[in-house]
Amino acid sequence: MAALRLELRASPALAGALALVHGAGAACLVAVVPGHAGTALAFLLLALGGVAARDRALLRAHGSVRALELESDGVATLELVDGRRLPARVGRRRHIGPWWVALPLVGVSRRNLIVMRDMLPSAEFRCLRLWALWGRVPAVALPPRAA
Repeated sequence: MAALRLELRASPALAGALALVHGAGAACLVAVVPGHAGTALAFLLLALGGVAARDRALLRAHGSVRALELESDGVATLELVDGRRLPARVGRRRHIGPWWVALPLVGVSRRNLIVMRDMLPSAEFRCLRLWALWGRVPAVALPPRAA
């Protein structure tokens, strides 16, 4: 069977969630750590949230994953924004929800790749969910390719 190729697009929902979580963490730091130290730590946490949103959700960093190719044996190829292609293996502990799929990557790139529903067209997101559950996509589930 051919590889399942998925072209990812930016996710405003994931960017908002990252901003919300980092903002809540920054508010907790200001409440718990007194003085300028708490304010500085909160600012750094907000900056970290911005970098994470830019890299993981908005796909604007050079190392952001722009496309993903999945084989039936758990082998993945990551295509980054800067054009590099990195081989990786998708771990067995995949997390699948109705709005997201989390793929633990092992190999050259050791990270968790979170794909939100708004990062793919609905048919491709369904194929990704099937692949994450079964390790392969039935031929009838593949979206039609343009000629």
